[in-house]
Amino acid sequence: MCSGRVISKLPCSGEKEVDLAVQSAKVAFKAWSQLSGMERSRVLLEAARIIREQRDEIATLETINNGKSIFEARVDIDISWQCLEYYAGLAGSLAGEHIQLPGGSFGYTRREPLGVCVGIGAWNYPFQIACWKSAPALACGNAMVFKPSPFAPISVVRLAEIFTEAGVPKGLFNVVQGGAATGQFLCHHPDVAKISFTGSVPTGVKIMEMAAKGIKPVTLELGGKSPLIIFSDSVLENAVNGALMANFLTQGEVCCNGTRVFVQREILDAFTKEVVKRTQKIKVGDPLLEDTRMGALINRPHLDRVQGFIKQAKEQGAKVLCGGDLYVPDDPKLKNGYYMRPCVLGNCTDDMTCVKEEIFGPVMSILPFDTEEEVVERANNTKFGLAGGVFTRDIQKAHRVVAALKAGMCFINNYNISPVELPFGGYKSSGFGRENGRAAIEYYSQLKTVCVEMGDVESVF
Repeated sequence: MCSGRVISKLPCSGEKEVDLAVQSAKVAFKAWSQLSGMERSRVLLEAARIIREQRDEIATLETINNGKSIFEARVDIDISWQCLEYYAGLAGSLAGEHIQLPGGSFGYTRREPLGVCVGIGAWNYPFQIACWKSAPALACGNAMVFKPSPFAPISVVRLAEIFTEAGVPKGLFNVVQGGAATGQFLCHHPDVAKISFTGSVPTGVKIMEMAAKGIKPVTLELGGKSPLIIFSDSVLENAVNGALMANFLTQGEVCCNGTRVFVQREILDAFTKEVVKRTQKIKVGDPLLEDTRMGALINRPHLDRVQGFIKQAKEQGAKVLCGGDLYVPDDPKLKNGYYMRPCVLGNCTDDMTCVKEEIFGPVMSILPFDTEEEVVERANNTKFGLAGGVFTRDIQKAHRVVAALKAGMCFINNYNISPVELPFGGYKSSGFGRENGRAAIEYYSQLKTVCVEMGDVESVF
């Protein structure tokens, strides 16, 4: 991705390979699901240790894999091993409850694994997403077959090797490669118990339709067009930092990015001036260099798509305040890479395509507002509901606004902070189900109720 050259070629997994992966996982599941939570915990902790010790090596692989800066890739790998540690900690505590019934009878519940789960990942956080899905799945006693994006297929293979080194049964975490056809084979496979998908809304709809035919539960983490609301009483420097974090991480290729930046009119000029100044200083280029903060977009078609949004925005009346043009690094080896300068758009209105549709690139749209009531209504006027953010020094207003936002992940005076302890997921077309936190346990296990009668059975017949 950094240079535009082919990194490697991998064969797509067909129906036969998918079936082999699922059957292998099915066998491994029998052994893994019989272990105690503490036994599973030790294996997950060992995998976390390996990832932590090989952090720099895996981060370099991830940067080559998808073009993000090495600085960000290291953060992704840290979040990955932390995720495994977190669910290792929960594995030994998974339990049901005892319910006392009349006459000495009682009931109890068992939290049981689902079986073979499927994870389908995206190309913006390949290794991290695979950990987000596999850690709770394995902690609950499941097996997983994971399909990474065909645009970033490499680093997940390393995760599979690490799980094997850590001691999981052979086949417990399998990787299949390919595009839509491979995904369809996985979704239709009769021995798959659950599907967890991260990606676009259209693909999420198709996966939900396929899963419905087998009555398989799904977790969908889809797109977004999230609002970031900057009130006039906010600390300007913090608000600017938040806006940059909300728009330019991973070249803007982040589903929960706060790309609709609503700024209260009293500070619109000051905020815009500072955001433009800071955006122009973002170093674009070789993502393997330590001081690079923005690497290459994922591929040429996606770069062209992002450029098309900017062109359309100008045609609809938006003003390019900075960036938006292609960037050619000085290093001749990188001249065919997919680079662009981060873009800030001003003079935006709610009906513009750049404000309504997910661009998934380094493009920020600034929109003025006057009142709290007005901005909340405008912020919610979208089919998406993944995230939202508020910057203000008035803590009552902050909580009041996030309570009114129709979004699954909200930030107050920060943005794009995703600790593994906190559930992550969306409302509306942004999907349902949750990654991370204790909430994910609900989506990788099922509850069995047992009713025990201690007296004679009475019959109505």
